[in-house]
Order: sequence, then C-alpha cells, then structure tokens
Amino acid sequence: MSSALANPQIIAHLEKSLNYTIFDVKWIPCSARFVVIGSHARGTGALQIFELGPKELVCTKAYEKKESLKCCTFGATSLQERHLATGSFNGKMETFDLERGDVPVYSVKAHNEIINCIDGVGGLGIGLGAPEIVTGSRDGTVKVWDVRQERDPVALMQPNENETRRDCWAVAFGNTYTESERIVAAGYDNGDIKLFDLRTMSVRWETNIKNGVCGLQFDRKDILMNKLVATSLESKFVTFDVRVQHPKEGFPSVSEKAHKSTIWGVRHLPQNRDVYMTLGGNGSICLWKYNYPKERTKTDSEGKEVGIAGTVEQVQNVMLGTQPISAFDWSPDKEGLCVCSGFDQTVRVCIVTRLKSL
Repeated sequence: MSSALANPQIIAHLEKSLNYTIFDVKWIPCSARFVVIGSHARGTGALQIFELGPKELVCTKAYEKKESLKCCTFGATSLQERHLATGSFNGKMETFDLERGDVPVYSVKAHNEIINCIDGVGGLGIGLGAPEIVTGSRDGTVKVWDVRQERDPVALMQPNENETRRDCWAVAFGNTYTESERIVAAGYDNGDIKLFDLRTMSVRWETNIKNGVCGLQFDRKDILMNKLVATSLESKFVTFDVRVQHPKEGFPSVSEKAHKSTIWGVRHLPQNRDVYMTLGGNGSICLWKYNYPKERTKTDSEGKEVGIAGTVEQVQNVMLGTQPISAFDWSPDKEGLCVCSGFDQTVRVCIVTRLKSL
C-alpha cells in the first residue's frame, strides 16, 4: 500500500443544506445526534437537532429563538442532563434542555454586545471542580459563570479604564487537574493571547501572535497544561508547549502555515491529544499530528528550565466546499466521526479513517 493511502483519509459521509447561516455545531454526548445553531435572515436564532439516518441527516427537533445564536457548548453539563449553553448576538448566555428547548433553564444578560465564543468545564466527567462556563465578547470582557449561582459572574477579566477594549474572539478552559486549579485562555482581535489563572485571579502569561486569534484550544482540559493551539488570520496557527514556563521566555512554540486563508478554529481528537483538525477559510480542513522532541526541556545558563517545542506534521487535508468552514466537532464516543459546517449553509458529517495508526 502506498504511503498516501496508508495515511488517514477524510470522507464526507452525509451532508444537508439548511436555510440559515450556521455558526456552531456540537455532538450531543453519548448519542448519534448533534445540535446546530445559527441565524435566520430575519434576525432570529436557529437551534436544530439532527440524527444520523441510514442515508441522510434527519432533523428531529427545531426551535426558533428571538435572537441569533453565535456559539454553544456542552462542557459544563452532566451526562444525565446534557444541557446546551449558548451565547447570542444580544449578549445573553442561556442553557437549554434539548427535549424542551423552547424555554431556557438558565438565562443571564452576560455581555453588552455579541458573545463571540464560549467554553465549559466540570461537566461530562471532564475536569475537576465546579461546572463553569466562560464567555468572551466584543465588549472586551471575559466572564466565568456558574449556572448554580444567580446573575453575577464568578470571575470577570476586563481591561483597565485607560486600556483599549479589544474584541475577544476565542476562549478555552484548561489545567483543571485539581479542584482548585483552573486556567482560562483568551484570544483577541489584535493577536493577544492571555492565560488567566482563576485560582490566583491573575494573568499568568500573555503573548501576541501578530494576527487576530480566531480559535484556541488546550489539547486536554482535565490535565496539567500540556499544549495550547491558537489559530489566526493570515493562514497561521501556533502550537504552544505549555508544560514548562520560563520566567523570561515564557512557553516555547512552533508556527505553521495552512489553508492559504484565515484559520477559523482548531479541535483536538478526544481519543488522541496529539492529533487535531484546523478549519480553513477556503473551505478545507487539515489534519495535523504534533511530534514531541526527544527532550522537552533544557537548562539555561541561570539554571532555569526552558521548554523545547516539537514539530507539527500535516497528515491529511480535504476541500469540502468553497466557503469557510467555521465550526467543527469530533464525536466524543466514536473515534473519527465528526461534524462540521460552513458559510455555504451546509452541515456535513465526515469520517476520518486510520486514526489509530498515528
């Protein structure tokens, strides 16, 4: 068998065109169903549930909301409840029971402007500590919410009065390996990336990658910080090794170019933290594998540990359409099964083969 055929293959299995702009897709845990959210042309929000049929995707439930929906997550819910948390164009953060999705279980006016990004932790058996949701908005703030508490956020990260408020495009939880440890990574439109330590309520580290940060994700939420991938405008993404932090040099990183366009996001394979997919503005998706160096640290002249970045290898890529692929999610239960959506108003279920060979 040739090496090209021995690599994992990305197969478009099922697809369905919808009548609204799709902004996010998520697999419903422990099921063969996924949820799609977006915006109708008349300015209302769309929330639909699809299941995998023998030959097509079947819509089993559909709800229309007053406001367009931008992002969603199951990260802070239990496997029994499977409540979906959403962020809307008018700044509301709400959670829904998908069996009765017409009325929210929890609702709060989280931000003054659109909620661009959302992430959750402490649910689905992933990460220790309280179930929490983080939201990032155009108003420049990043807020952490506990849905068991009314109205007020449990943490608020915002610029000082004399600082310019930057549009927050991406947020991600990580480092939740104990009851007290928890990190929020936030990416902004000017290329800033900040790691907020929720235990000490301080900025642990910050850097700038020169282009707006479209997507952020830790390779795992529930372990000691290991890797963080940031995708950006101008077809660049950066993989940071965040295990060892040097007091002056920070974290080591490796940059790659891909897609010849904006890279809208990144999603790590749940069954293998060194494999991830990037989403291209040209309608393509690329599968990557991170290779660790022989030694991950060295000692500098002052006796301090310095991290060493590994290398990134492109395993496969495929063109799915002509419009940007803006959302993607791996199935947490079935290795290689994934769902993605683009601005061509089409949702696609794909299968990635031979992932165990990586």
